[in-house]
Parts: sequence; structure tokens; C-alpha cells
Amino acid sequence: MKRILVPTDFSTHAENALKAAAIIAKKNKCEIFLLHLLELPNQMNDAIVNGSSIPEVMLFIKKANETLQKIKEQPYLNGISVIASVQFEKAFNGILSFNKKNKIDLIVMGSHGTSGIEEILIGSNTEKVVRLSDVPVLVIKHDVKELKFKNFVFASDFSKEIEKPFRKMIEIVKIFDADLFLVMICTPNSFKTTLAAEKVMGAFMADFDLPNYSSHLFNDANIESGIINFSKTIDADLIGLCTHGRTGLAHFFNGSISEDLVNHTTRPVVTFRI
Repeated sequence: MKRILVPTDFSTHAENALKAAAIIAKKNKCEIFLLHLLELPNQMNDAIVNGSSIPEVMLFIKKANETLQKIKEQPYLNGISVIASVQFEKAFNGILSFNKKNKIDLIVMGSHGTSGIEEILIGSNTEKVVRLSDVPVLVIKHDVKELKFKNFVFASDFSKEIEKPFRKMIEIVKIFDADLFLVMICTPNSFKTTLAAEKVMGAFMADFDLPNYSSHLFNDANIESGIINFSKTIDADLIGLCTHGRTGLAHFFNGSISEDLVNHTTRPVVTFRI
């Protein structure tokens, strides 16, 4: 892991994400790419496309660059290579396109979560990135003074398709020298006996050489509640899980456990797309 992307809208939540990224960058000698996206009115976008430099656009660019420069001078970024960029694009699309162009290894984003009708109809840019990013996404909810991630919960069904993102997860574990708690959530709709669950998890882990982990089966009413409640029992510092990246009607009807967790838990969440 060498390149970390931190999108910023200059909010407190974005600053929390940047502080977390700084801690990771220092541990792993990473570069941080600080990205601010300008969503301009249609007439201003037309001016950009046609090569014009109208005063309003120039003012937006100037103010954004001035703010980025002030952020780069923050003490918690001392000793870290920080590359700041301003890009004209809608936030969600801009983050994903920047990620591909610059070969980003990890995206760190802040989030305050949403609820109720706002969650159903609008969602947040963080949720969309969580669902569709090809690289791991770490979502930070609060100010991070010291990021330890000592107790790391990874929830999964431990099927064959999880193997590739699981290897990316191991990189995160190694960075923080974390204690890894593997958990399979058992619900009324996806019931497994203890012996069956242990067999699945044992077969999965046979392909990995991980000396410091423990396996658990946790029963709850649904998967989201199970992950949250299990995380409470071991005082988890970080929750990890995979997402299928559903879109369109499939996402509307099936939802996304990853997005729900980003909204409803106060703990940091890191997601890995299958």
C-alpha cells in the first residue's frame, strides 16, 4: 500500500478522514492524494468545456487551492508527501475516476451517516464509493487522535469469492499488527450449525497463513445487527466486510450491508469489493 486518496469537501468529517489517513501513511510510508471536487452549475461547466475562464470559475479554483494549501500545512501531515488536486466533476464520479487514473491503493473518507427517507432516496457520496470502488474504502466517523485498530472484526460467509478481497484485508491487518476476529453471522434466514460454520471457516482459512486470528459464530436477528453486536462484545476498533457492488434495481431491493453499516455504526468500517 503506497497511495491513499482522501476526498475532501473541507468539512470536519473530511478532516477526520485525513487525520486517519495521515496515521496510516506514516506507518506505511504512503503518499496522500488530497482531492477536492467542484460541482459547478451547468453554464459554468459549459465554460470549462469550451476553454473559457469566466471570473466565477477562476474564483472557485483560487479559493479551493488556497484552502488545500492551508490543509497541507497542518502539523499532523508533517513528513508526509501530500499531493492536492482540484477537479471539476460530480463528487462520486470524480472520486472513482481519480482512483483509476492514479492507481490508488486505499480511499479514506469521512461520513456522518444518514437515516430515514434521506438514506433511501439520496444516500451519500461515501455510500456510493463504498459500493462501487475497486479498491478498499475506509470510512471514519469521528475525530481520530490515535488510530490503533488493534481489534479488527472481519465478517463474512467465507465463500470462495471472498478469497481475493480477503488478501487485501490481510494487508490492513499487517499495517496495524491487529488481532483479527473472523465472524460468521447466523440468522433465522441463513442458519448454520456450529459444526457446519466451523467447517466452512476452517476450509477457507486453510489457504492462508495467519498466525494471529480467532474464529467465531454469532447468532442474531439479521446480519447487520449481528456484526454491530459482535463488534461491541469484543470492543472492536475496526469492522471489515466485502461488498458485491450492486447497482440499479438489484441494489434498491436487496440493499447493501456495507452501506447500512457505514450509516448505522459509530465504528470505522473498511470495505473490500468482491
